[in-house]
Amino acid sequence: MNNSVLKGSLLVALGASSYGMLTTFVKMAYAEGYTSYEITFSQMLLGLIGLIILNLIFVKEKQSYIEQTKTKSILKLMAAGTSLGLTSIFYYFAVKYIPVSIGIVLLMQSVWISVLLESIITKKKPGLNKILAVIVILIGTVLATNILIDAVELDWRGIGWGLLAAVSYTITIYTSNTVALHLHSFRRSLWMMLGGTIIIAIISAPFLLEQFNLEIFKKWGLLLALFGTILPPILFTSGMPKINVGLGAIISSVELPVAVILAYLLLGEVINIYQWTGIIIIIVSVILMNMSKLFKRKK
Repeated sequence: MNNSVLKGSLLVALGASSYGMLTTFVKMAYAEGYTSYEITFSQMLLGLIGLIILNLIFVKEKQSYIEQTKTKSILKLMAAGTSLGLTSIFYYFAVKYIPVSIGIVLLMQSVWISVLLESIITKKKPGLNKILAVIVILIGTVLATNILIDAVELDWRGIGWGLLAAVSYTITIYTSNTVALHLHSFRRSLWMMLGGTIIIAIISAPFLLEQFNLEIFKKWGLLLALFGTILPPILFTSGMPKINVGLGAIISSVELPVAVILAYLLLGEVINIYQWTGIIIIIVSVILMNMSKLFKRKK
């Protein structure tokens, strides 16, 4: 592995790990009495401010940018960003009722949901490797969520919100890779974040007017924005071009064990052998799904 690929792999791994840390921080914020709306709104707003600063520093606008950035493209990105905002609030609702280790597994269902979405949009049957990967993911999910253990009682509100988060996350991934690709990645992230912030502000407004502790901004909002909306774009856009798509997808799956391990260390969540087996199976399925891309030369 040459230095460029190694550096790219490390950057992508750090970006995925940043996402994996989020839910544990959210749980800790819940323990201090902050609401889902306070947590999500502070993260989105501070993330938006962070992306504005990044754009001002790193994105040098050329004359052609004004011609390329038409209102239609901006509106499409903002509309796509609503799924980004909804993913956050659905996911944070989910971990209010279920452990982080199960919440992250539910979010990972976006892997097979994306296969389904792709087949519907392209009207093409998925390949055998993808079908096998989906089956493996479902088997891993059964183990990782502990539903085979009679003593375990899962709150179905958490399961429902977690699956909604997975669907919304799938839409976010799809639109991130299809909408206004002619723009700089930071610029696209900015407009999507603006759309996400607006939808979260609309949803949260009635609740924030009744209760809004400004301490959330300096206590947890900045931390969540840093690891959820500021660092990942920098790390992914820097690392992904150095490696191919298959390797990137495989390395990104590190988000799952990072989330589980952090929940174990900081929250004291107990992870049994069945859950670890399920988590490993899900990661293997991601590798299986991307094997065909793994050995392709980066163009």
